[in-house]
Amino acid sequence: MKPQLGLIGIGHWGKNLLRVLSKLNALQVACDLQHKNLQWAQQQYPHIHYTNNYHEILQNPKLSAVVIATPPANHATIAKEALIHNKDVFVEKPLALTVQEGQELVELAQRKNKILMVGHILHYHPAILKLKKIISQAKLGKIHYLYSNRLNIGKLRTEENILWSFAPHDISVIMMLLSEKPYQILSVGGNYLTKGIYDTTLTTLDFKSGIKAHIFVSWLHPYKEQKLVVVGSNAMAVFDDVAQNKLLLYPHQIEWKNGNIPIAQKSEPTILPIANKEPLLEELQHFLHCIQTRQQPPTNGQEGLEVLKILEAANQSLLQQKTIPHTQPHTQPHTQP
Repeated sequence: MKPQLGLIGIGHWGKNLLRVLSKLNALQVACDLQHKNLQWAQQQYPHIHYTNNYHEILQNPKLSAVVIATPPANHATIAKEALIHNKDVFVEKPLALTVQEGQELVELAQRKNKILMVGHILHYHPAILKLKKIISQAKLGKIHYLYSNRLNIGKLRTEENILWSFAPHDISVIMMLLSEKPYQILSVGGNYLTKGIYDTTLTTLDFKSGIKAHIFVSWLHPYKEQKLVVVGSNAMAVFDDVAQNKLLLYPHQIEWKNGNIPIAQKSEPTILPIANKEPLLEELQHFLHCIQTRQQPPTNGQEGLEVLKILEAANQSLLQQKTIPHTQPHTQPHTQP
C-alpha cells in the first residue's frame, strides 16, 4: 500500500511539492498559514484536504510521513515534532539553521527508527547522476577543481543569508561528486540590503586530495544562472540547469611547446544525453520508496548535517574573515553582522 503523506507549507517551493505529490497520489492533507495559498491550492487540487494548523497533520494516524516546506527557521521545530509523532520526514534544505539542531534531529530519527530525508534535489538530477558516473569512470582524468554559480535576481530573504538559502545544493552535490569532505573553508561576501544578512558570498572549499572548489551565490544578480563546472586533466564538464542541453563535455587538451610552454588545444563540446526525468519527481519517488523499504536515502539526515557543518564553518569564516578548519566547532549564529 502506498504511503500517505501530509505537506506542511505550500508557498514558493511547496507548490511544486504539492503538484508532484498529487501526481503520485500520495498526498492526503496540505497545510499553510496563508489563506491565499490555501485558496489557490484548493482550486488546483480539490481532492486534497487543507488546513491552516499543521498539528492536524502530525496528529493524523493515517499519515505515515510529512513533507516540510516552510521557511527554514521553522524546519528544525516542525521536523522534531513530526519525528516525536512517529512520522517519517522529508524536509527541504537546509535541514536546520544550526549544527546543534541538525544533530538533535539525526539522533531523534535514529532513536525512533524513522526516515529523515533532506531536499538536496541535485542528487536525483539525471545530469548530475551522469556527471558522477563520468567522474567515477575517470573520463575527465584527474579532477583539478570545481566551481558553481547559483545566481538570480529573485526572492530576497531577511531571516537567513544567501549562503544558507542558495549554497546548500552546491555544497551537497560537490561532496557527492568527489566522495570527499573539505578540510578547510574560506568565505567572503557582502551585505547590502539588510545588515547582517549577506546578499552575495564566495566560498572556497579545500580538499585533502588537492582538489579545490568554489561556490558563488547571489540574489543580487541581473539574470538567473545555475551552473557547475568540473575541470579535469583530460576534459571539462559543464552542468547548466537553465539550458536546454544541461550537460556538456569539453575535451580540451593542454599541449606543451618546447617542453615548457603550455598551449590550449580547444575542442567543440559534446552534448551528453541524459534521461528525460523530472528531478523533483525522482526525489519524492525515492522518499516513498525509502518509507516502504526502510532504506536510507543518499540525502539522509546525516548528509544534511554534514552540509550544515560546512555552512556554519563558511558563516564563521564570513564573520571572522579567515579560513576555518572543517573540524573546528561552530557556534556563532549565521545572522550576526
